[in-house]
Amino acid sequence: MDGRGRKRYTLAEIHAQLFDDGGNETEDDAVSEADSTDSALQAFEDGIDVVLDFEETSDSDDGNTSDDPLEGTSTAPHPAASPTPPAASPTPPAASPTPPAASSVRMSGRRRDLHPAPTPCPPPVSRGARRGKRPSKASAPTPCPPPPSRGATSGKRTSQAPASTPSRPAKRASLGPPPQDSDFWRDATSEDVEPPPLPFRPRRPPGPQLDPQVDYRPLDLFLLFFSKDVVRTLCRHTNLHAAKRAAQGRKRKWVDIEPEEMYRFIGLVIYKGLMKLPEMRDGWRKDRLHSFPFPASVMPGYRYEVIFSTLHMSDPAVDAANDQLKGQPGHDGLCRLRPLHDDLLTACRAYFHPLQNLSVDERMVGTKSRIGMKMYSKDKPTKWGFKLFVLADSSNGYTCHFSIYEGKARAPSGQGLSYDAVVELIHVPSLGTGYNVYVDNFYTSSKLFLHLHGMNYGACGTIRENRIGFPRTQWNAMPKNAARGELRWIRDGPLLFVKWRDSRDVTMCSTIHKAYGGQTVKRRVKDRNTAVWSIREVPVPEPVKAYNKFMGGVDLSDALIKYYTVTHKTRRWYMKLFLHFVDIAVVNSFILHKETALAQGETPLTQKSFREFLCLELADFGKPQPDPPAETSSADVSAEATGETPQAQAMSSCQCLPVPVVDQLSSDPHLKATQGRRKCVLCGMKTMFKCKACQVALCIIVDRLCFTTWHEQKSTH
Repeated sequence: MDGRGRKRYTLAEIHAQLFDDGGNETEDDAVSEADSTDSALQAFEDGIDVVLDFEETSDSDDGNTSDDPLEGTSTAPHPAASPTPPAASPTPPAASPTPPAASSVRMSGRRRDLHPAPTPCPPPVSRGARRGKRPSKASAPTPCPPPPSRGATSGKRTSQAPASTPSRPAKRASLGPPPQDSDFWRDATSEDVEPPPLPFRPRRPPGPQLDPQVDYRPLDLFLLFFSKDVVRTLCRHTNLHAAKRAAQGRKRKWVDIEPEEMYRFIGLVIYKGLMKLPEMRDGWRKDRLHSFPFPASVMPGYRYEVIFSTLHMSDPAVDAANDQLKGQPGHDGLCRLRPLHDDLLTACRAYFHPLQNLSVDERMVGTKSRIGMKMYSKDKPTKWGFKLFVLADSSNGYTCHFSIYEGKARAPSGQGLSYDAVVELIHVPSLGTGYNVYVDNFYTSSKLFLHLHGMNYGACGTIRENRIGFPRTQWNAMPKNAARGELRWIRDGPLLFVKWRDSRDVTMCSTIHKAYGGQTVKRRVKDRNTAVWSIREVPVPEPVKAYNKFMGGVDLSDALIKYYTVTHKTRRWYMKLFLHFVDIAVVNSFILHKETALAQGETPLTQKSFREFLCLELADFGKPQPDPPAETSSADVSAEATGETPQAQAMSSCQCLPVPVVDQLSSDPHLKATQGRRKCVLCGMKTMFKCKACQVALCIIVDRLCFTTWHEQKSTH
């Protein structure tokens, strides 16, 4: 204590106060629930599953790698929890004014052991002592040994080793004896055991679930997805929505819509996908540049606009009750399209049973609407829009099932978003067992594949090396200078992990294939000695070959939709999904037509022709058929049976047939078209034809048919 009652601190105590802050730290890194949701959403937009993906952290100082796949998720203990105080020192605090020599150093909130604590140095010579005489050698302090360098800690020999060190620094620990068979990578020369094939037991015979004896028109196939009951419900909800808007003061006149008119409206929606009109009203313009007679023959333009602006898929009363629950567990984000959404999913599962190979992928429905379900995908052609998880048949692109991503899951399983998306799409009671599911690296994980394997479902897909469950061993791993076509594989129970060097490394995981079966692919390879490019056969793993063949089911479905998509701009977000539902129904109908035609040995229509026939049939839906003809005479009946008019029959009876003017045509090909031409008795133009019975020259040209006109005038007189 000094004279003023203040405590005097030694230098060691000051250092102890500065370095020992374990009990006074604050939790500055705590985030709110909203921040956590935003970070998870950002990770999903970047294609990262926050549950299954992790960052690799390796201790670069000691040069060792860990085989623990969960190492990236572990955290080091907090400095405050260390049993040894940071200020501990081998010398008494009062005798050492230097900072405590601890055996660990704080780095970014974690302790990492670098080297043992060095021998403490004696106190430095005071400033006043340095000004005096040079001390004698006997009184000179013992020099402090330099701290071990970074190379010494990692096992390298330093250039200046302390004299007091009796032995050289330890070298890096060797990898030791080779691990077990399941703990190191193998190459193509090692034989892999092919897993036994899963028994394929579908719930129904694969293919279209239709009557093979019935000849289905395009309209009949489309009505399987937009049935009369579905359209009747759509009309009822639309009329209720129009009445609600009228009560709110809408001045636009509304007449209740009927199912027949709704089908004609959908026909015009499909027609706009064929014509690609920039604006809705261009189909009814009558100027020289825009002249489309078909839309005006179906319904007036103002009626089409008012139906499109009033169309509603759900009951307005149910929507109002659901809006009151916003922010609560019972709120349904898809309430405004739930009735049509559920009916379409039921139809997709009912009328086609997929083949053995399925694919799961995302699909973007473009929109710029201000709604929380809108997503951003930087790697997709459509950057902004609604994200759908789609299950499609790999052979033809038929959409078997889909789910719309709403954001944060209401009942997450804790296994990750990608895990939940695939499990939700696979409905075992309606599909059966023994199917092979192909996914990309966003969905592939050891947890998902083991779960599907337990359900008797095979799985194959690309995988990320930082995903939990991926082998961490480096024994016989792929070298950096590996040639194109080299591969490494490792098997862990039913899981097979394969690395293959193509233009870049391809990493696969599968439960249904063996590593390598002798298959090859053609690749352009550059010779390392001559630098000459040539096409060679390089080995390819079986999972890579199967993935390239069966993964494109969703991509094929997207391509069929994009060719003649019916979507266009709208102010209501759920109308974008309604138009996408129409696209799904049309494409699935076309696939059913194609499969049935091929099964019967017939040539199917193209998608463009299929849509054209569908537009014409929907435009005439509900219109009255023409009345049967009245009673006619026997002459008229015979004329109708032969397809000729009475005048034509009269001409035929009197042998009035067109013949050349000259009886003998010249053999010269240049004179055949001009030889013996005479003036027509009706128009005065030259012609080379005459009537065989009347012997008069008459024209027979597309825009001047004087032969028929002259004989009709003759018969009337």
